[in-house]
Amino acid sequence: MPRATPGAPGALGRAALLTALALACVLALAACDSGAPGTDALPAPVPGVGDSEILLGSSLALSGHASYLGRQTLLGAMSYIRHVNEQGGVHGRTIRVITYDDQYEPALCVANTQKLLIEDDVFALFCYVGTPTAVKIIPMVEEAGIPLVGLFTGANALREPFHRYIINVRASYYQETAEAVRRFVEDLGLTRIAVFYQYDAYGFDGLKGTELALKRYDMAPVARGSYARGTLDVEDGLARIMASGAEAVVMIGTYEPCAKFIRLAHESGFRPLFHNVSFVGAEELARRLGPDHGDKVFVTQVVPPPESPESKTLLWGAGEYTELLARYYPGEPPNSVGLEGYINAKVLVEGLRRAGRELTRDGLLDALESIHDFSLGIANTLSFSATDHQGFDSVYFTRFQDGRFVLISDWNELGQSLGLAPVASPRRAPAPMAPAPPAGAQ
Repeated sequence: MPRATPGAPGALGRAALLTALALACVLALAACDSGAPGTDALPAPVPGVGDSEILLGSSLALSGHASYLGRQTLLGAMSYIRHVNEQGGVHGRTIRVITYDDQYEPALCVANTQKLLIEDDVFALFCYVGTPTAVKIIPMVEEAGIPLVGLFTGANALREPFHRYIINVRASYYQETAEAVRRFVEDLGLTRIAVFYQYDAYGFDGLKGTELALKRYDMAPVARGSYARGTLDVEDGLARIMASGAEAVVMIGTYEPCAKFIRLAHESGFRPLFHNVSFVGAEELARRLGPDHGDKVFVTQVVPPPESPESKTLLWGAGEYTELLARYYPGEPPNSVGLEGYINAKVLVEGLRRAGRELTRDGLLDALESIHDFSLGIANTLSFSATDHQGFDSVYFTRFQDGRFVLISDWNELGQSLGLAPVASPRRAPAPMAPAPPAGAQ
């Protein structure tokens, strides 16, 4: 039997040595992974956040039948973002926005959002436009855990149930339609109110808001008429509403079909009060109506009309928007849609400032939730909380006059100018549906 060479390991010795070496490798790797002393464990990168840039993504209508709304929202937002970037950005980072055109079509919005999340790897979503588009991406936003800040829509589905990652700046359609119904019933004494709406999630939301508001007065719409999104097929809806003898029509649509509805109504001798919610795009509606068809046309706004005398003299936020729009986009006229986009950008930037240099998605949300009674120079202040992600509640009521929409300051005087007798015993709802607007935001 041969002897083992002195100093050389036997079979058992070799196995023990290999086991020891393997264990040492495992321990060394574990020490590296755990950030042991002497090693530098790098934190996971935050999507869309570089050393000198923050990347945002937006899907909105830049062509098609709602392109005015998308384009003006973007111009307003970029007016402020370009200003911030010229000042050095936020905590040393400039803001870049990737935009895709969804033509106000839900399927395109979903595809664009997927691209922003997966291919572009953006930090946050920003300035989406429209209800039928925005509601389709709610599950994607929640699954990705990505903030969606500032939407040009008042849809209730974006507010209830509460969504942690969705930040609404503007008041809701429920609040706009509640204010319209309150004014028509209590101040003007009207009892026959109809609804004309776009046949999709946007129109259904406004219809429901109007029905809820009327129910508080033990009333219901005297007629309902609709049209398909992307069409101008308003005739059937108009005929149904005309047959009802409505004194007022609450309209939940976009500027082109609503303008056609009003023009055809006037040509048929039908002249009730026409109320449009803010998404209509007041300035574009005014342009399409012209001076001959603006009679008794109203729009509720969620920001003041920037060109009104009150805004120019009293509301510095509207003046700031007008100045920066002229600087970066000369020749573009100020409008309420653009002002809303501008305000969305100011809210986003304030959140980024409060979040600090060590930026994360949840850190941005926490920072936005810390904003309370913050003035943006438009009469009412902005507030968020951990359970409330809608910044504003007030509604501004405007009337078409002399080719543009102006703020209404005196409803008694308005009633007299419309030939309506003063309401001796106005009907009152048991309790307000929305917070009372501040002085001047009527």
